[in-house]
Amino acid sequence: MSAEDTDLALAVRLATTAGALAYSHFQGPEDWWEKSQNNPVSRADLAVNEYLRSSLAEARPDDGWLSEETADTPARLAQARVWIVDPIDGTRDFIRRRTGWAVSIALVDHGQPVVAALCAPARDQVFAAARGGGATLNGVRLSVPHASSTLRIPMQRSNFNSPIWPAPWPNGIAVEKPNSLALRMAKVAACEADAWIEGRTVNEWDVAAATLILTEAGAPVTDRHGLPLSFNKPDPIIKGLVTATPAQHGLAMHYLQHALKTLAAVRHTAG
Repeated sequence: MSAEDTDLALAVRLATTAGALAYSHFQGPEDWWEKSQNNPVSRADLAVNEYLRSSLAEARPDDGWLSEETADTPARLAQARVWIVDPIDGTRDFIRRRTGWAVSIALVDHGQPVVAALCAPARDQVFAAARGGGATLNGVRLSVPHASSTLRIPMQRSNFNSPIWPAPWPNGIAVEKPNSLALRMAKVAACEADAWIEGRTVNEWDVAAATLILTEAGAPVTDRHGLPLSFNKPDPIIKGLVTATPAQHGLAMHYLQHALKTLAAVRHTAG
């Protein structure tokens, strides 16, 4: 068994166990508060974070750690291998008793994801991927088609028809939009959507695992400028994101750029 196979087994086991821990909180009343405006955190986030931090420190003591719920330090920058974790991605859905949340775990080696596990226990879904080894959902291999006749986007219908976007999208269909950014991306890998676009800056822990799942399923992933993603940076952010079926990626990029320019013009006029 290769080192990456061993790491993958560890990531899947920890994500599944952490998912069960989070789900035990999900089933009953949950304490939560706001870390900052519109940025909630729950008791479950912290419990899952501590479980994953201590488990990985024991299993992989020489690896680095980056998590939404742990104060960041420069120490990880000196380490080639870093675990990037979001204990509960989609906390808003979690505290509202909606299913669109997941435990996200990625192992990054020299800036690139090599192992990923994404567990959404309220949906009975476990995504997994290893670099060069493909991606799976509940053990079934994932493969994104090169092209599709429609363009299904995880987006609310009201936003889908906003003047910010060109109207109409060619064959555009709005599909379910979970609060978890990782699950929105994973819908493309699972062939439940054809593209996901995000113009805003996002955190590395939101997308590290889903990025590998998508690329191993055959879907390109870039930032909003069309550049490949890298991780474990001093400032752990991603400048927007575009993923889609291979034939639709250029079109998705075009619509995102149009929306960003339109939004900037609206803000300039308003200012």
